[in-house]
Amino acid sequence: MAEVSYRRASRLYPGSPPVRAVDELDLTVADGEFLVLVGPSGSGKSTALRMLAGLEEVDEGAIHIDDRDVTDVPPKNRDIAMVFQSYALYPHMTVAENMSFALKLKGESKSAIAERVRHAADLLELTPYLDRKPKALSGGQRQRVAMGRAIVREPSVFLMDEPLSNLDAKLRIETRANIASLQDRLGTTTIYVTHDQVEAMTMGHRVAVLKDGTLQQCDTPRNLYERPVNAFVAGFIGSPAMNLKTVAVGDGGAHLDGLSVPLPRATLASSGDTLTLGVRPESLRLAGAGEDGAAMTVELVEELGADAYVHGTVRVGKQAERFVVRADGRTPPKLGETVTVAITRPEEVHAFHADTGLRLPTG
Repeated sequence: MAEVSYRRASRLYPGSPPVRAVDELDLTVADGEFLVLVGPSGSGKSTALRMLAGLEEVDEGAIHIDDRDVTDVPPKNRDIAMVFQSYALYPHMTVAENMSFALKLKGESKSAIAERVRHAADLLELTPYLDRKPKALSGGQRQRVAMGRAIVREPSVFLMDEPLSNLDAKLRIETRANIASLQDRLGTTTIYVTHDQVEAMTMGHRVAVLKDGTLQQCDTPRNLYERPVNAFVAGFIGSPAMNLKTVAVGDGGAHLDGLSVPLPRATLASSGDTLTLGVRPESLRLAGAGEDGAAMTVELVEELGADAYVHGTVRVGKQAERFVVRADGRTPPKLGETVTVAITRPEEVHAFHADTGLRLPTG
């Protein structure tokens, strides 16, 4: 096991000016930690992982594994193992041969190889398939073989680059639970890349959110959800996404059509005439007759059983803005209906600077 640290590490691609795919990344991954890198396409998460693996150059800064500077160390000498989106299995080899191939290249004894393959196969429930070839396996089984190939090497660090992207939805859920459980048992430092924020929130001890090559926030899933540092993180973390709207400020709060949202004095003092108001769908409700709230015209209802997500438009100033509200799935409103929306939990309202997007102080 090992601690990993990016020390103002940057990756530049040619251009005028150069494209900073990863821009001065400062990030430390503790020994034994499961850290997830997440962000939209082009955010630099896979590039950052490949920099650690030695598959991309580090143009500025450095990368350390424990106290060792590995910035210019060849990939094979970094004591890491990588699991890719594509399984990259040798089709002519059996499962056991695929898993043991790297050990044979290192000259390990047959007995040591057999023991490590057996142990990895037990962990991954692959023992019945050791004599099969990849074509006789399902997608989930192939992914487990790819993981087994990494495990038998007993590296200091596991790197996983969107390993579940080729699996169907049900198998993704099952496999991500297996990966999280496996990492907990092995205790190996793991860095996992995904574009799926639900996957990130359910797997990582901490989650690092990147945008345009820059680290936005790294924190526990709960803190990312409850205390996003800026509007980008607020809108990216959570499904459905947080409602983020620029609203007018005055008279002690923010104002939508028919709905006033009280805000702390410190927030109002830092905001100016407008701010970006953030409210998650579960912090809103459909109000009863006669209650105060904003009028919303229903445009779509997603019925999910116990819950329903109601999409519609609310008048904000002169604009009709889209909102999503979580409602009781047993009694959802009808399309075209006008409903009243109120805030269920005022303490869960978020406020961000309208220009910078940074979180505004609350006290």
